[in-house]
Amino acid sequence: MPSEATNTAGRPTLTLVAPRRAKPARHLADLTMEERRAAVAELGEKPFRADQLSRHYFERLSVDAASMTDLPAASRERLAAELLPPLLTPVREVACDGGTTRKTLWRLFDGALVESVLMRYPDRTTVCVSSQAGCGMNCPFCATGQAGLTRNMSTAEIVEQVVAAARALAAGEVPGGPGRVSNVVFMGMGEPLANYKAVIGAVRRLTDPTPRGLGISARGITVSTVGLVPAIGRLAEEGLPITLAVSLHAPDDELRDTLVPVNTRWKVAEVLDAAWAYAAKTKRRVSIEYALIRDVNDQEWRADLLGRLVRNRLVHVNLIPLNPTPGSKWTASRPRDERAFVRRLEAHGVPVTVRDTRGREIDGACGQLAAAE
Repeated sequence: MPSEATNTAGRPTLTLVAPRRAKPARHLADLTMEERRAAVAELGEKPFRADQLSRHYFERLSVDAASMTDLPAASRERLAAELLPPLLTPVREVACDGGTTRKTLWRLFDGALVESVLMRYPDRTTVCVSSQAGCGMNCPFCATGQAGLTRNMSTAEIVEQVVAAARALAAGEVPGGPGRVSNVVFMGMGEPLANYKAVIGAVRRLTDPTPRGLGISARGITVSTVGLVPAIGRLAEEGLPITLAVSLHAPDDELRDTLVPVNTRWKVAEVLDAAWAYAAKTKRRVSIEYALIRDVNDQEWRADLLGRLVRNRLVHVNLIPLNPTPGSKWTASRPRDERAFVRRLEAHGVPVTVRDTRGREIDGACGQLAAAE
């Protein structure tokens, strides 16, 4: 859970610590290929069996030991049990948009609940994944933030959300015929950069060529953050050409301190400076995420302030009509205010789009299904 201490400069230091819990079982997706080979050798098998297991999981999207006929019959079950244990159990699935948007509520081994969303478009298929069970950022308009942090997810638990979606697509379960996952966004439950090691491991499993990983283009991966400045700097050094999305939600510190409490540690200017440094290092355009909340952050003067802060940068502003949660006082902006906000940003020459509001009728905002359960 977040805790505060004071550093030598007298500024509060936010420490993000997940509660200590039993760990999920070791899974092939937690490991690099070299680590998989070592794990297989420890089980008394030839190291190349790890390559075969990896091919079944990442290429054939299978964990069925009986189908792994290239493995010795005597060791199939043991290898699968040791390196392909079940990680996610579906609890509930809801769909809309003719079945092309599917949200799944998963139960983890310890009972924790997380959500993922598959969204199929004519030109791409995107999976939105969770990186933590719950979230410790405490943003008041977010269902997950209000639930608090249960624990960090493992690399394999994150990856399995994408593999499950890939399985459904390959099997033709999603309208549009068999297909593949092309994009992954870390915008589900949790603050991805507060679970840094597991998230980077997941990004590498997703982007590594098969059979090491799923072989998704790094340019199709987006990692979001509310603005953990040191972690943004660390991400810039990873050599991964992925997109950084900064959940800003307010251009001024006074309001952002309320909407995004971590802003009391890293102010708007510090967060944006880290984002510009990321863009300079990776040559990747930064996405500024801004949830439009009626009469809270949707004033034209705030659009002007945001425009002045981000113009002439390698940036794109993604406005998000707030998906309200039951009983919340926060709701989406009026259409006229949304249009005015867009016009003011465009007047500053800032590229801006309004996000497709898929999933509203199926509790699409992260954390809503888990809260209902």
